[in-house]
Amino acid sequence: MTTEWAPNTFLGGLPPATADEVVGLSVRRQFAPGRVVLREGDRERHVELILSGFVKVTTSVEGVETLLGIRAPGDVVGEIGALTDQPRSATVTACGRVVAGVVTRADFEAFLRRHPDAALRVTAGVAEQLRWANRRRIDFAVYPAHVRLARLLVEIAGTCGRPGRDGGVEIGVPLSQPELATMIAIGPATVQKAIQELRGRGLISTGYRRLTLLDLDALRELGEIP
Repeated sequence: MTTEWAPNTFLGGLPPATADEVVGLSVRRQFAPGRVVLREGDRERHVELILSGFVKVTTSVEGVETLLGIRAPGDVVGEIGALTDQPRSATVTACGRVVAGVVTRADFEAFLRRHPDAALRVTAGVAEQLRWANRRRIDFAVYPAHVRLARLLVEIAGTCGRPGRDGGVEIGVPLSQPELATMIAIGPATVQKAIQELRGRGLISTGYRRLTLLDLDALRELGEIP
């Protein structure tokens, strides 16, 4: 059965028949909120296709957990460890209920050999992760904290934003202030001030692990995002 995936995801960038083929190779399993899908340092070699729900990708440096990104339905995770024969470089955790498809390393490699376009999508996905990290480093050098936060929230909204009850865009993944802080390389006190700044301008509203973008266009303008 063909599913429409977001075009910026691994599955969404493939022809429908090709996407159906790799999904058909997978064994589905479900994860409750907060369950670990992949764990940093493990030497398992399978990949996981995110079929429904969202996951957070984190890494731990000297005991400090850093949020690297969010993956959406249609994305693939674990591909770097599977294809490089290295330990998992990050932990992947379910945000809400998640359905994922396990594809063995052998099956995934054979699939990529049959479909060079899929191999290019994997390469493009890794390149996008590097670009994302570079954007965060550039942001740190150029923009003040509240602008860096605005830029980050616009990007996150593109991955997991959904219409909010008040007409804004609600972030569909629960994110804590410390997680936001690690993504833009600031401290907890600074991220609190940045959130207060955006909230005071009427650009966002917040609740317990809930964040709504009230004016996406104004956030784009503040963040100098075309």
